[in-house]
Amino acid sequence: MNIQSNQQMDKAAFIAWNASVDGRYELVGGCVAMMTGGSRAHWLIARNLIIALHRRLDPRAWEVGPEFGVHSGADTLRYPDVVVDRVAGAASDHAAAGPVLLAEVLSPSTATIDLGDKASEYLRLPSLLTYLVLSQDEPKAWLWVRSEGVFPAGPEVIVGTEASVQVEALKLELPLAEIYAGVPID
Repeated sequence: MNIQSNQQMDKAAFIAWNASVDGRYELVGGCVAMMTGGSRAHWLIARNLIIALHRRLDPRAWEVGPEFGVHSGADTLRYPDVVVDRVAGAASDHAAAGPVLLAEVLSPSTATIDLGDKASEYLRLPSLLTYLVLSQDEPKAWLWVRSEGVFPAGPEVIVGTEASVQVEALKLELPLAEIYAGVPID
C-alpha cells in the first residue's frame, strides 16, 4: 500500500530526508509516498527470486538485490522489490545505474500501481530488459520482456508451478516452483 503525503521535494532532498527517517518511502511525482510492510508470502517470494537470480547471473556483470532506488521519472524514485543492475555504480549511489530487470511482488493494495503506474514508468527506462510482477496469492507472473528494442503492449501471463519465466536477453530460466518454494499460499 502507498500512502501519499502532501510533503513535496526534489530527488536530492528526498534522498537526504529518507536517510534520516524510519520506514519505507518512495518519491512519486515529487510527493513522498509511504510504503507499508509486506506479508510473509511477499517476503519469501522476493527472497527466493533474489537467490535464484544471484545463482544464475555473473556477479562480475550483474548486481542483484532488494529495494534499491530506480529513477523512473524526473521527480519519481521507486524502490522495486528486486533489482538487477549492471555492475557500474559507486558505493555511495542511491539508485541503480542501469537496471535491466525489475520485479515487484503484488500485494492486494498495490496491484493497480504495480501493473499500471510502475509498469508504465519502468517500461520507459532505456536500460530495462525485463519487468516481472509476481502474485503472492498463487504461482502467477506477469512478464514484460523487451524484444527488438520494444516491450509488448501487455504482459505475458505465466501460471503454475510447472511453468517458468524465460528471459532470453539474460539467458535466464526461472521456474515458478523455485520462486514459490516454501511460500504458504492461503
